[in-house]
Amino acid sequence: MKSIIALLLASVSTAQPGYQAQAASTVAVSVKDGAKTINITNVEFELVNQRLLLRKTSHSKQVVGDMWEEASVKVEAWPLDAGIKSKPLYALQVSGSDARVLKSEVLQISRGLEEVEWWSLYRLENGAHLFDTYVPPVVFSISEEILTLRYAGLEVPPDDAKDARLRALNIVGVLTYASADRVISEVLITCDDPAQATLLRSYTDSSHSIRLSGPEKAGGQPAALIVLISPAFPNVGSSVVVAIPLRNDKLDLSQVVLPEGLHVNVWKRGR
Repeated sequence: MKSIIALLLASVSTAQPGYQAQAASTVAVSVKDGAKTINITNVEFELVNQRLLLRKTSHSKQVVGDMWEEASVKVEAWPLDAGIKSKPLYALQVSGSDARVLKSEVLQISRGLEEVEWWSLYRLENGAHLFDTYVPPVVFSISEEILTLRYAGLEVPPDDAKDARLRALNIVGVLTYASADRVISEVLITCDDPAQATLLRSYTDSSHSIRLSGPEKAGGQPAALIVLISPAFPNVGSSVVVAIPLRNDKLDLSQVVLPEGLHVNVWKRGR
């Protein structure tokens, strides 16, 4: 009996204690020299996979009548049993307006604060950056039997891209294929005609999208990621379609279908 009581007492003493946390969302309106400024801070807790606790803090500042706004998002993550008074697994803060978890395994932050929408994807486990995309990311499973998710995005680099290689006049974009843990493969799309490349890269003169062509078909025909670039209204002209097959869980450049004058090559991002 004494040994049973001792075991019970030991289990009680080593159990993780409960905890309570709260954070306030705020709004502040100020007026200076006739200009009205709105500062908003929102805080949200989210439990992911019953084991990871996220605290997402968003802050925005906007002057009434001004189309631009300043905004940032901070994401902090803790193991559920650790409590938020302990050091977080990671703390990630970037300019952006929204943070959400995709499929319980990838963190997505909306980065477009002006006229151009774009998103950054991060590893949920440690906050490491996966890739940027200027189209909504495509999420799909490569297996019908076991859910095995993959993520694809298209980076359309701005003129002042941090990677100097992406400022070249023949660049169209970078297609990324990734899992929740790592970037599996990336390809660089280029165009022989610098003027056409500029048009295809334009955020205002062209619209960009990517989609999956479908599951693998009989006869060995693999699924493909389709990059579609179309003239934006009111421009007219033919759309550019680039089809890159998926084989052995990576982008297969041996059977790419694309218009004359465009090329795809393996891309290695700068470190």
